Amino acid sequence: MRRWHSGSRLSWVRFAVILLCCYPGTDVKNLFAKGTTEEPLKGQQAAVAPPEPNSSQEAQEAHVQPRARAGRHVKIATIGPRPLSVQADLQPQSVVAAMIAHWRGRLAQVLPDRPDLIVVPEACDRPAGFSREKCLEYYRVRKDQVQRFFAQAARENHCYIVYSAARQMDDDTWRNSSVLIDRAGKVVGIYNKNHVVIEETTQSGILCGRDAPVFDCDFGRVAFAICFDLNFDELRLKYKQAKPDLIIFSSMYHGGLMQAYWAYSCRCHLVGAISGLPCEIRTPLGDVVASSTNYFDYAVATVNLDCCLAHLDYNWERLRALKARYGPGVRITDPGYLGSVLLTSEHETVSVKEMVQQFNIELLDDYMARALAHRHAPGNME
Repeated sequence: MRRWHSGSRLSWVRFAVILLCCYPGTDVKNLFAKGTTEEPLKGQQAAVAPPEPNSSQEAQEAHVQPRARAGRHVKIATIGPRPLSVQADLQPQSVVAAMIAHWRGRLAQVLPDRPDLIVVPEACDRPAGFSREKCLEYYRVRKDQVQRFFAQAARENHCYIVYSAARQMDDDTWRNSSVLIDRAGKVVGIYNKNHVVIEETTQSGILCGRDAPVFDCDFGRVAFAICFDLNFDELRLKYKQAKPDLIIFSSMYHGGLMQAYWAYSCRCHLVGAISGLPCEIRTPLGDVVASSTNYFDYAVATVNLDCCLAHLDYNWERLRALKARYGPGVRITDPGYLGSVLLTSEHETVSVKEMVQQFNIELLDDYMARALAHRHAPGNME
């Protein structure tokens, strides 16, 4: 058997090649290193320096290319066609059949992508151009037929669907609601529009909703807003306190800058399904991930809900250390000018919460609370 001599450069090279073949993707320098001690970044606080690996296995895992954490990724489809036009003399049950056929065709556009969640606009099954009397006649025949269609579609395609429509209550009053249907076709919960426009009540008998519920899905916690809701801080502040992962906005009104404002203010993703207008999926920074166009009335995108917002103040060195440790396992998204960044974990086993704790990163809300407390501390105000 040939003996390996420490002075034989060729032998070491051959040995390295063998190891690389056995462990593809491994850095040769790491194979021979007994330990790694990184020099602290200039000005970095000792409390946030990356901890030394306590075993060779941990050191290896820190450099492994991570896979996506499927449990926090959700594929969202949003669809926003214009309201369906039907013949004015069509019988109510025929209108129901036409509406179901319409939505079967719209869903067919996004189902090949196998979304986890499908969102449709406010009053999605209200025909265009119907008088109030004609619409009420149709609704009383429709009852829950369209909702049952969406429930069947959710069950057959193993996805959540938000069905947004007018609902008649047992006391003959009405609500403008978004119904969350789960992958088994069952109703998870119902949100009733909190801020209806005045005529919805005075002319159509639709009462304002009272609650701002947040519902648990297998991919995260979701909250709702419908159309006019987006103009009122009362609802937004409830969601800011509740901290959902996603706000679902079904509407006939786009909202403009308010969509981005709600996403950033509530520190969560937001998906808008807007009838006849751009349907957009936004990050907690308010940035648009995907949008429908003038050619296609739908958009589909995968977002990662394992994320949080941090201000740059006091976090510069900590963020550099975080990136140095996890590399592609963490995304730090800077929109520019805002002073805040979005941290997203793409690591197989380490959540963004664990990363933040590990590097003592101060989150945006904590920083703002500390700054506000400073203002009100004795001796700090004129």
